[in-house]
Amino acid sequence: MAPRLGVNIDHVATLRQARRVPDPDPVQAAILAELGGADGITVHLRSDRRHIQDRDVEILRQVVKTRLNLEMASTQEMLKIALTAKPHQVTLVPERREELTTEGGLDVVLNSVQLKPAVKMLEEGGIHVSLFVDPDLEQVKEAHRIDAHAVEINTAAYADARDGGGREAALRRAVDAARLGRKLGLAVHAGHGLTYENVRAIAALPEISELNIGHNIVARAVLVGMERAVREMREAMRPR
Repeated sequence: MAPRLGVNIDHVATLRQARRVPDPDPVQAAILAELGGADGITVHLRSDRRHIQDRDVEILRQVVKTRLNLEMASTQEMLKIALTAKPHQVTLVPERREELTTEGGLDVVLNSVQLKPAVKMLEEGGIHVSLFVDPDLEQVKEAHRIDAHAVEINTAAYADARDGGGREAALRRAVDAARLGRKLGLAVHAGHGLTYENVRAIAALPEISELNIGHNIVARAVLVGMERAVREMREAMRPR
């Protein structure tokens, strides 16, 4: 059985913010993604508001019929927003102002003292918490120790591998991290850099219950429409 597909619609908002106009509307994109078979909608509310805006989150929480996953940094500002908006899930991610997109996973081991109370606050608010981590066993263990509900395995190394050997090694690391996460009782998600061409091997891992994919789907949607782009990704995720 293929994992759930969460569609990240950040870059629909990127197009909108390029001209500071109402369109394209990420809320409409979310509706079309769900019609195409998305099991959830993911958005990253960044501190610099470069794409998704606070109002988008508010409206999406009312409109999304599947699950809303809010990616965010673990800051007091974002915690307040999350506890007010009440998404189904929060995925805590690292964030640097100068990056184009999220680069690397959270260092949960280094930052556990700061992350643990944030996780507790969100979970007590009825929001499941996932931590975006590199496929490193110590990071997965620490996510379990601070009582996260889930880990999202960063698949960038797998997606960016330039040859078969590198891709296979990266896949093995993802497999090991996913197996450990499941063994510890965590829900295991994955994402970052996944495309129609490389998603199947990750989707085939039985430990992984959710994939979050954004840029490649939005890029395809520009050409063929969001519903079709999501349907095609679901097809690409199916086992051969």
